[in-house]
Amino acid sequence: MNKSLRRHSAVSTLTLVAVLAFPAASFSQTAALQSKPAKTTEAAQTPAHDLSGMYEFFVRRIPNQGLYGSPSATPAPMTSWAQARYDAAKPGYGPKATPESNDPILHCNPSGIPRILVWPQPFEIVQTPDRTFVFFEHERVWRQIWTDGRSHPKELEPTWMGDSIGKWDGDTFVVDTIGLNDKSWLDSFGHPHSEELHVVERYRRPNPNSLTLQYTVEDPKAYTKPWESDTKIYTLLRNEKAVMEELFCIPEEEDAFRKKIREPAAGKPIN
Repeated sequence: MNKSLRRHSAVSTLTLVAVLAFPAASFSQTAALQSKPAKTTEAAQTPAHDLSGMYEFFVRRIPNQGLYGSPSATPAPMTSWAQARYDAAKPGYGPKATPESNDPILHCNPSGIPRILVWPQPFEIVQTPDRTFVFFEHERVWRQIWTDGRSHPKELEPTWMGDSIGKWDGDTFVVDTIGLNDKSWLDSFGHPHSEELHVVERYRRPNPNSLTLQYTVEDPKAYTKPWESDTKIYTLLRNEKAVMEELFCIPEEEDAFRKKIREPAAGKPIN
């Protein structure tokens, strides 16, 4: 099977999983919508509490969205612990950019939460009655968000993606994440976080073609107050655009890309 067919097959499989797992109430709701006249309003075309679909950040080229994913243009004040880690960070982008970057992702470490949420590559949301899954093209990773009413476990081993639980507050899907390790950066500029990081994401569907995210970073070890993000806007991908490439991070490929592309682009000559 060629690469194109494999991609379409993967997308079809994920879609089938979403359909088979979707609550019965959602089916009746969708059927009711389909039976309405063609003049239905745009808002009515999207079932309530439905985030399913494939989206991409930055596809609209919206000014000030920020390609490299800081929560907002103005960081929260850092503690002395975080300032020391930030000073030691050598990012490949932004005001401190250097070809001698020590960005964790250059060693194929995961981007983690919340950084991966704002990569300019597609991700797909698949909802089931008890969990919402998010599949990312970037690094080919996925996360699960529990929606069965459970609380966070009392004992958590820190991980790259943490422990996430979600619930609906009106038309807003609220995701609460803790249990994150301190090995990732918050963004591509080197802002750090500790294992005390607590991320709260708020997703909405303002119209059938868009998804918005506003999130809060709370980390008393790293920041003297919560860091509120601006609103991130994602575009729903449809038809032939709704595909994800196979983008595993392979150490030797990452190293070759760094030497041939990234370092020369930052001003370091090729050896």
